[in-house]
Amino acid sequence: MALNTQSFIQSLIREGYTHLCVVPCSFAKYVINAAINSPHITYMPCASEAIACSSAAGLKIAGKKPIVIVQSSGMTNMGSCITSLLKPYHVYFPILTSWRTYKEGDSEVQHAHLATCLPELINAYGYEHSLLDKQDEVKAIEQINQADVSPSIIIMSSGSFSEVQLEEKHKNDLSEYLPRSQFLTLLNKGYSHEHTVMVGTTGNTAREMYQFMPNTNNLYMAGNMGGALSLGLGIALAGKPVVVCGGDAEFVMHMGGMTTAGRYAENMQLIYILFDNEANKSTGGQNTYQSHVNYSGIAESSGFQCIENTIKTTAEFELCMKEVKDKTGLYFMHIKCSYDAETPRPPVEVVTALPL
Repeated sequence: MALNTQSFIQSLIREGYTHLCVVPCSFAKYVINAAINSPHITYMPCASEAIACSSAAGLKIAGKKPIVIVQSSGMTNMGSCITSLLKPYHVYFPILTSWRTYKEGDSEVQHAHLATCLPELINAYGYEHSLLDKQDEVKAIEQINQADVSPSIIIMSSGSFSEVQLEEKHKNDLSEYLPRSQFLTLLNKGYSHEHTVMVGTTGNTAREMYQFMPNTNNLYMAGNMGGALSLGLGIALAGKPVVVCGGDAEFVMHMGGMTTAGRYAENMQLIYILFDNEANKSTGGQNTYQSHVNYSGIAESSGFQCIENTIKTTAEFELCMKEVKDKTGLYFMHIKCSYDAETPRPPVEVVTALPL
């Protein structure tokens, strides 16, 4: 049994909650959809869990009633904010986190630790925890209200909310763009059986690399969202050529990786390819709402040599790759693309095999 999502959102609105500060998780996609559909509560997508937490603190201090929703693997990103801001300043608001499970042999190895240790992590932050009641809306709202005035984090299990689809006006239209798989196929051709390390960011990018780049030297980053560039930076500084396949949501999560990489631009071979599909595809396809971001401008000001124009065709991509392949330096290219239907996850033995 699941909570009626539409009714749940309406109850939150009646209780005066004003904002959902969110880093998307598939467990919460229907709540996110309902909030986006509603004109009476503000959906605020955040680049990282720490940003969601800090933004919610500001909203609460200024008299609003925010709720933070994150994935369990992102609870670690909130640690400093919780322990050095919320706790000492006694700022409380509801925090809902998913609790991702893990079975031995599953390829989603990033969930293995917190699958058993999430309550201990929450307790280490000095917070209490409770499981969201997904059978009784009144009790669920009581839990939300209690977390609004005390240090308490609410854990969501899978299937907590009934299905809600986004209204058509809120859906992405990527019909003018090619699927990412067509660009990955060209990478597979251009780097086939080479020693260049191809780092794939977490989510569908890595899954699609497994399917469409079978002949390249791939490192599939199952978790650690936002860290693909920095991982690639370390490998490149060790003397190995690297291509990082990133995404638009991944780009903004830890942008300090851009400025750090820029300090070493002359000492390595690294190409950062940003596949921009305007969505958090692996957590429900939510719009990233980042059309205001000048990705190439940020990269260039951080010290990257940027391909001048946004890439939209495979012909453009082939020309750009010929221009930068095997060159020493730090390069960036921005590709607008759509995405394929769900692709299979790599098996655990492939995910954990390091290609170095």
